[in-house]
Amino acid sequence: MKEFFKFVFASMIGVILSFFVIILLLAILVAGIVASAGDDKKAEIASNTVMHLSFNNAITEQTDKNPFSNFDLIGFESKKSLGLNDILANIRDARENDNIKGIYIDVSMIPAGFATTEEIRNALIEFKKSKKFIIAYGEVYTQGAYYLASVADKIYLNPEGLIDFRGLSSEMMFFKGTLEKLEIEAQVIKVGTYKSAVEPFILDKMSDPNRKQVESFLGSMYDHFLTQISASRKIPKDSLFSIANNALIRNAGDALNYKMVDGLKYKDQVLDELKSLSGIEKSKDIKSVNIADYPGNDKDKGPSDSRIAIVYASGEIISGEGNDETIGSERISRAIRKARTDKKVKAVVLRVNSPGGSALASDVIWREVILTKKVKPVIVSMGDVAASGGYYIACAADSIFAQPNTITGSIGVFGIIPNMQKFFNNKLGITFDGVKTGKFADLGTVSRPLTDVERMIIQNEVNHIYSTFTQKVATGRKKSQSYIDSIGQGRVWSGTEALKNGLVDRLGNINDAINSAAKKAGLEKYRIVEYPSQIDPFQSLFDQSGDKVRTYFAKRELGDNFIFYQQAKQALSISGIQARLPYNITVK
Repeated sequence: MKEFFKFVFASMIGVILSFFVIILLLAILVAGIVASAGDDKKAEIASNTVMHLSFNNAITEQTDKNPFSNFDLIGFESKKSLGLNDILANIRDARENDNIKGIYIDVSMIPAGFATTEEIRNALIEFKKSKKFIIAYGEVYTQGAYYLASVADKIYLNPEGLIDFRGLSSEMMFFKGTLEKLEIEAQVIKVGTYKSAVEPFILDKMSDPNRKQVESFLGSMYDHFLTQISASRKIPKDSLFSIANNALIRNAGDALNYKMVDGLKYKDQVLDELKSLSGIEKSKDIKSVNIADYPGNDKDKGPSDSRIAIVYASGEIISGEGNDETIGSERISRAIRKARTDKKVKAVVLRVNSPGGSALASDVIWREVILTKKVKPVIVSMGDVAASGGYYIACAADSIFAQPNTITGSIGVFGIIPNMQKFFNNKLGITFDGVKTGKFADLGTVSRPLTDVERMIIQNEVNHIYSTFTQKVATGRKKSQSYIDSIGQGRVWSGTEALKNGLVDRLGNINDAINSAAKKAGLEKYRIVEYPSQIDPFQSLFDQSGDKVRTYFAKRELGDNFIFYQQAKQALSISGIQARLPYNITVK
């Protein structure tokens, strides 16, 4: 027995020591990653260098300074990536850098929305004004990648490669059949003929009004898509439409015959051409710098007492702090308030990229915009989407900029309360009983259906929020509330359509919004500062770490189908009265 306890005790000591060794090794690994991120030395630019443009991770609004954000759990390495802010800044700087001779676009797909792609494409068009070359090469081009590459002086395709060019589509996932099988009733209370965020719960296909609005804004976006490619490639827009509509690009030879590309080449041949264009001997290695390693982005330029604050509001709108991937009402309100009270900040640009979310959280942020507008200019720049709650927080600004392919509008409100009584009773054999001190004490319970009176109470509140929403939009846009209601009703618009109906003031990118803010503030020279401060890397590592791990492996396993996982997850997380957009429009 003595030997037994001795063995058990030794085993326990071994387990404890092993645990502490693992913790120590993990701490060393984490410290090494953080140290390497902090000591990251940018490449020095030699003469005759080519900027290499490639994107391996989703393009966010801001460069994530957290070394764990793109950490590969399998390979135990942190993959470097840039946000849109630094991508645009680096391209602008490369235009003026004499050591940069041109840009090589090496993109088969672009992990970004339409408006983000538009921002980068516009920056490349500006780059071409320097008379420097842009060459694009790919083995496969998705439609988004081809849209970006179409600005190049020459587009090359692998002789066995392919261009995916067949038009745009938008797809929704419907849960009605699933809910019926589970005997769960989605009790929907909404305002807006077009407020289709509730349709997945009560229909098995798109309603006629929803189909009408999707055809409208998707058609507007597609028209812009074809128009821009037509201008760059000198191919009539009608011809491009016919090529896509009839799926005429079926192999590399078709792409060349229809002048979608300038030649069929292998990568070594393209590299030889890049050497020639940049003045490098064919026998030597090409000098290149990846855009993520480019050293030209210096945000500290300009006088420190004349600043323009960019407040990034990206993701779903929720109450509370949120994080770098969501718009927490407390965090974003605090950022706007900080910019308002800082005397060195002369104007604010609110960069909105959000499908909406909590109506209450949206109103909290709207209030800070109103207060800031009273003391300094507030200009909104819309990203891929600024709809529903995303438009709510934008509508009070002095001026609103959107891209032609920004998704916006969706001025409407809804609430969903599931009735799970039959599910509990018939599927699980669970029944409920209880006591309450008032008629409405259990209002909102999922264990029984709403009464007519309860439904009326909630509908009146939804109506009230919609009236408040439309009134605030009317005041901000200097329109009548009846007019806003006529273009509201939950209807979604493209940026081009929103300009025509008065929901935005100008079509333009974030740099246009910054220039407008500077002009309104009377600034010729200024420094850019960014809000809110990003989450501390260690806090980010341990906060919601389980969810991050699940998301990582879901992305890894599902690939392109990850979007359906996201849609199902978002649908299950809805609570409270919402001002939210249902669409996830992806250009492939």
